[in-house]
Amino acid sequence: MTDDAKELSAMSTGLDGLAQAVTRAKKGGLPPIHQWNPPHCGDIGLKIARDGTWFYQNSPITRPAMVRLFSSILRKDAEGHVLVTPVEKVSVEVEDAPFIAVEMQVEGENLRLRTNVDDWVSVDEAHPLRFEPGPSGGLKPYVLVRDALWALVARPIFYELAALGQVRDIAGEAFYGVVSSGAFFPMSPADALEDLT
Repeated sequence: MTDDAKELSAMSTGLDGLAQAVTRAKKGGLPPIHQWNPPHCGDIGLKIARDGTWFYQNSPITRPAMVRLFSSILRKDAEGHVLVTPVEKVSVEVEDAPFIAVEMQVEGENLRLRTNVDDWVSVDEAHPLRFEPGPSGGLKPYVLVRDALWALVARPIFYELAALGQVRDIAGEAFYGVVSSGAFFPMSPADALEDLT
C-alpha cells in the first residue's frame, strides 16, 4: 500500500469512527449534544472553510451525508467550535461561520432560510438575523441556526433580503431592516442605504 493510500485509509477510519459513534447515539432528530460532556481529545485537523467546505487534514470531505452528520454534532464551547460524541470531543477550526444560508422562502412576513447542510431555520426572535460590517464597507448578514451556531447568508440571498427591507423607527432613528415572524432586524441606519451592498 502506498503512503497516499495509507493516509486516505487512516483519514477514512478516523472520520468513520466519529460517524459511527454519532450514528449509534442518534435516535432521530439532533443528538442531545448539550447533555454530553466527554473529554477533549484535541485537534485532529477538522476545519470549516469560509465557503462552508469541511476539511479533514487539509483534504475536503466530499461525502455530503458525512458533512450533514458532523454538522449535527457541532457545538460552540468556551474554547471554540467542537464536534461532540458521547465519548470524545475534538476541535474544529471555523474560518467564518460554520454554515451558509443558501436558500430563502418567503411566506407572508415569515422568512425561512436553508443552510448548506439542509437545515431550515425560521427567522424569528429565537433565530435572529444580524448584520456585521463587511471587508469592503458593505454588510455581512448572519442567521442564528441553533445555540451559538450561525450561518453566513450567501450574497444572492442577502440581495433578496435587502429587497424585502423597510424603514422603521428605533428610539427616534430611522433604520432599514427586515421583518420576519413579527420581529424587526435592522440592517443599517436608513440614511446609509447606499452602503448596504
